[in-house]
Amino acid sequence: MTSESLQKYEFKQSLERIRNYKGHATELVSLYIPPERKIYDVQSYLRNEASQSANIKSKSTRKNVSAAIESIMSRLKLYKAPPENGMVFFVGHVSKGGNQTTMVQEVVVPPEPIPSFLYRCDSGFFLEPLEGLGEVKSQFGLIVIDRSEAALGMLRGPTITTLKHMFSQVPSKHGKGGQSKRRFERLIEEAAHEWYKKVAHSATECFLDNDVEGILIGGPGATKDYFLSKDYLNHELKKVVIDTFDTGYTDETGLRELVTRGSGRLSEIQLVKEKVLMERFMKEVLSPKGKLATYGLKQVEEALQMGATKKVLISEGLEKMPNMEEGLVKKLGELAERSKSEVIIISTDSEEGVALQKAFGGLAAMLRYPIS
Repeated sequence: MTSESLQKYEFKQSLERIRNYKGHATELVSLYIPPERKIYDVQSYLRNEASQSANIKSKSTRKNVSAAIESIMSRLKLYKAPPENGMVFFVGHVSKGGNQTTMVQEVVVPPEPIPSFLYRCDSGFFLEPLEGLGEVKSQFGLIVIDRSEAALGMLRGPTITTLKHMFSQVPSKHGKGGQSKRRFERLIEEAAHEWYKKVAHSATECFLDNDVEGILIGGPGATKDYFLSKDYLNHELKKVVIDTFDTGYTDETGLRELVTRGSGRLSEIQLVKEKVLMERFMKEVLSPKGKLATYGLKQVEEALQMGATKKVLISEGLEKMPNMEEGLVKKLGELAERSKSEVIIISTDSEEGVALQKAFGGLAAMLRYPIS
């Protein structure tokens, strides 16, 4: 099966290509068809849109919109039902420069299900519902907590899901003095202790078996830091806590605030993973033996054909480099699939990613065994 990293790359490249198309007027049609939508319902909707398009004042725009709708309806005849995740049509006359246009027809099957039906006609194709899809989505646990309230959630890609929202029975501070005050404060601390245990138990239920890559903890004041510093959290979860962050709320709003506050740290994590991988590759290449790594198009292709590759490292800018053909990444992905090799697309946002592109030709591989 094609690796998730390669799927992300191919999908991202499709969106980048479609984003660059521009029409002379509001004549580019974007049509989102969710998996459960009946094809005959879509055809009926388009016939109505075709009828409405007759009212467009501009003759050329009217003609182009009508042609786009007809093209989609013709293509729909090939389908008995939408694909598993639905599909998106991007059809219309795009500018070639000057007054010249050419008809484009793009059909995209997204990596995740399309949630709702949508038809839009504009001067550019409508891509917002697809933004963020196809990303390699690690899961992160979210906890916001204070002495009176807590919420637990999961972050996957751009989506925050609230898993639990709880309220404590910890009493507020006691105003009286003397022995009564000390006794009441002890009861407060005992209640707080039980509250932290309850939140920690919920965290174990929510995160331990869900393969979370990391956990963010937030909340107002010092409660979050106290909760983390003591042994309330399961030790396996405590090992993957990324950091604590100040938030003003401890409900669903607090979860969103926590993600905003921690976004910088989250974006670093993927770059760190790539950095470690590139450092391992460069260490192998620079070692006196250097037998379990190779780089360059010819060398990596040969290693792939021999079945010797374990991981293939591809710069996200490979196809934009001189003398690199369009579709090369897809070809390499197919070779990797046959040899059961993992494909990792390396970002050019890090020093190591830039080094892969400039010093190693944008392509490298870690090997299962020496080939020379």
